[in-house]
Amino acid sequence: MLWGVMWNYLPEAFTDVELEVLSRYFTNSDKPVFALVNLPEVVKGALFARYSRSSKSLRRLFLDEFYEGGVVSNGIGGQGSAGVKRAEALYERMLADYGDDSVAQLGGVHLACEQASNILTKVLERGRLMAYLEQSTRYVPYDKVLPDGNFRYFVPREIAEAGLEKKYRRHMDSLFAGYKEIFDAVETRLLEITPRESLDSDFVFRSSIRAVALDTARGILPASAVSNVGIFASAQAYEALILRMRASNIAEAREYAELIKTELDKVIPAFLTRVDRPDRGGVWVDYLALRSRALSGLSFSVSKTPDTDSHDFDDVNVKLVRFDPDGEKRIAAAVIFGQSQLSMPAAMDVADSLTDSDLATLIRQYFGERQNRRHKPGRAFEQTNYLFEVECDYGAFRDLQRHRMLTIEWQVLDTSLGYMLPELVSDFGLKERYLEIMDGARVFHSELRDTLEPEICAYAVPMAYKIRFTMDLNAREALHLIELRSSPQGHSSYRKVAQRMFSCIRDVAGHRNVAASMKFVDFDDYRIGRLSSLRQVESKNKGIFT
Repeated sequence: MLWGVMWNYLPEAFTDVELEVLSRYFTNSDKPVFALVNLPEVVKGALFARYSRSSKSLRRLFLDEFYEGGVVSNGIGGQGSAGVKRAEALYERMLADYGDDSVAQLGGVHLACEQASNILTKVLERGRLMAYLEQSTRYVPYDKVLPDGNFRYFVPREIAEAGLEKKYRRHMDSLFAGYKEIFDAVETRLLEITPRESLDSDFVFRSSIRAVALDTARGILPASAVSNVGIFASAQAYEALILRMRASNIAEAREYAELIKTELDKVIPAFLTRVDRPDRGGVWVDYLALRSRALSGLSFSVSKTPDTDSHDFDDVNVKLVRFDPDGEKRIAAAVIFGQSQLSMPAAMDVADSLTDSDLATLIRQYFGERQNRRHKPGRAFEQTNYLFEVECDYGAFRDLQRHRMLTIEWQVLDTSLGYMLPELVSDFGLKERYLEIMDGARVFHSELRDTLEPEICAYAVPMAYKIRFTMDLNAREALHLIELRSSPQGHSSYRKVAQRMFSCIRDVAGHRNVAASMKFVDFDDYRIGRLSSLRQVESKNKGIFT
């Protein structure tokens, strides 16, 4: 089986001096996928942390902010050669011959993936056992054109081969122009009407206003908008990612898989020997591809409501589809089991005999006196699960999807569920323009559907359009997600999802003791939520708060 090469990539320009420096710390300087080498872990971690809130590429960020005449080392030199051949022989034997997958967890790599569409980022971030950091549309504006004169969007090979590239580019350009128009208008108006406190620095005030304006405008960005993703993972996780991407129906994913494999071969080749073997990786890819084709041929009598000419500005929709009525007793049984020498059946009998008051006391004692949202109850909270069905804008879905430990399934993004209308768009008299942009996108998406597969048409859909997905998570995962995503600085869409999940657990499932453990769910409504957060940070840094 052969896979294509990446074709729609704009190389970044570096001077000869910069190229020499980059050659020491990155596996290439001219491709969108590269690995970090010969750097202390602390530097690599800091680079990725800074990455998510910078419009710069990782290599440019390194040159501008981390490289200081070669002072990037903590005394540890580059990779030595001692024992390399012996180690490679060991890995070859353990992985290829004996199939000991756990060995593949011993090799890890920081990998930068740049100029990836938002369709591709969801493929990259699907694996559970990986750490991701993605460039944020909430902090990085998309209003500038690249050196080639285009905005930051990806043109799928399938669209070009269908003879639709010129039409597609015209539509993408119109979306990005609309994004810039709405962003500029909202930012200008907010600067005019938002009170500024005497202690607010110019940075805190303006960056908070900008974040709200970006939040408001980001729904116009299409799923083709490109992003940068930082990944840290084991060789085992990368192996699964590459094989899954090779079996994808999307050319971008298949081509990107080869870029990833090429760069990983430069740093952990011994761990990936099975990927290209026909009897290992080859049959695995064939299995995944055949399974995908079989599923794509299925049809169902009940499907999503087709497009209509009416505007759908419905709020987010959250349903608790499945839960265990005895979930809190299962938590109590796990607590009793861990604090006694009883068998689990005996512990369950004790839990069943508890009064409501005793059950509440036991669970309250278990989750303890939580001082902040990072203080989490133990694994007994993993004994009960909740299955939610959610409809929200694609922008909010992108943020919720990255919670790796829960089980999430989503439908193909299209325009059939309508879209979200940001409150500030209406408040500032921009509603008509916003509707015009969204309706134009719906019409263009409908035209693409006549020629292309749904997965390819999704590239053209703006992030304000809603997507339907399910999240299956236990109470411990729910506590983490709901408290984190309801925080004041969060986007209003996923704050609503988190708040409604909490209400479902408390009122629909009736798990009031689980809900009581979620002490840091924020139900307040914030227009400039980021401003209050940054004010606190700045005040602490100035020593105002003790």
